[in-house]
Amino acid sequence: MLAAIIHGPRDVRAENRPDPRVLTPGDAVVRVVASCVCGSDLWPYRGVNETREPRPIGHELVGVVEELGADVTSAQVGDFVIVPFSLSCGECQACRAGFPSACDKVTGFGSADRDGLPVDGAQGERVRIPLAQHSLFPVGRTEADLEAAGLVPHLLTLADVMSTGYHAAVSAHVGPGDVVAVVGDGAVGLSGVIAAKQLGAERIIAMSRHEDRAALARELGATDVVSERGEEATAAVRDLLDGDLADAALECVGTAQSMDQAFGVVRGGGRIGFVGVPHGPALDVTRMFRRNISVGGGMASARRYMAELLPDVLDGTIIPGRVFDLELPLAKVAEAYAAMDERRATKVLLRP
Repeated sequence: MLAAIIHGPRDVRAENRPDPRVLTPGDAVVRVVASCVCGSDLWPYRGVNETREPRPIGHELVGVVEELGADVTSAQVGDFVIVPFSLSCGECQACRAGFPSACDKVTGFGSADRDGLPVDGAQGERVRIPLAQHSLFPVGRTEADLEAAGLVPHLLTLADVMSTGYHAAVSAHVGPGDVVAVVGDGAVGLSGVIAAKQLGAERIIAMSRHEDRAALARELGATDVVSERGEEATAAVRDLLDGDLADAALECVGTAQSMDQAFGVVRGGGRIGFVGVPHGPALDVTRMFRRNISVGGGMASARRYMAELLPDVLDGTIIPGRVFDLELPLAKVAEAYAAMDERRATKVLLRP
């Protein structure tokens, strides 16, 4: 089968690999219908993360179940499923509390499972899914029906990016009447805009310097756009709000600058929901103490949010697949990474 393999910085290739098969009773094999490139995939692509290469890459997919281990009863062969970016058991304390991304047995794509067996990357034609009993999420409709309705890209976002944006808003306790600032205009930030609107925010400020992304943010629910950074961003938000600041901020990038910006645009007693993969930020506890700012968030528990978000995707209440602005065949995965790295695309959908 064809799969994306990262060999080093800016070196991702579509290569042939052995077809996966069921190796344990808890496994499934899923034929990938669509996958995509995530902003977090760009960290190893840019050489920021030290990684073991060459290795398969990608962690977002929707597909059709082809094989099931004997212990898997949550899905059937032929089911169209969403698979969350982190695989979980559904039984440990963290899973029972609604945080499967913190599962005691959490397993990532492109790594190894608890038995030391290799796990494929999601950017491939087929994937072995360990911990399949909890990790498979059947949609309840056929592949043909979903394709005909144009729903596949929207469902794919639930594997990670929409669930992550939603987690930012939930962690910031966004509610009716709130003013929310969204720091980051990538796919997660745009999903955060959708989530803030869905949770009842009255005013949503997208912080973006890119005209195309700012325009999409407005279409998805942003009421205002601020392009400034640092102290100028704080001043711009005050200008918009007649001297006030936002009730909540969604930090959707993961850098020191983005976290500082989130702190700068929320009022005293405000809330920050952070979901950007951390690369350099540090929490200033003294600043939190003096201004009574609460910070929550972390790795999103996509498996938890799928059930909440699925009905709104199926009936068109939310259209998170709008974050995909380029679609390519898996064979052109190198171009997919380059397009996102060079900001020629916000998020790229891959079709095996």
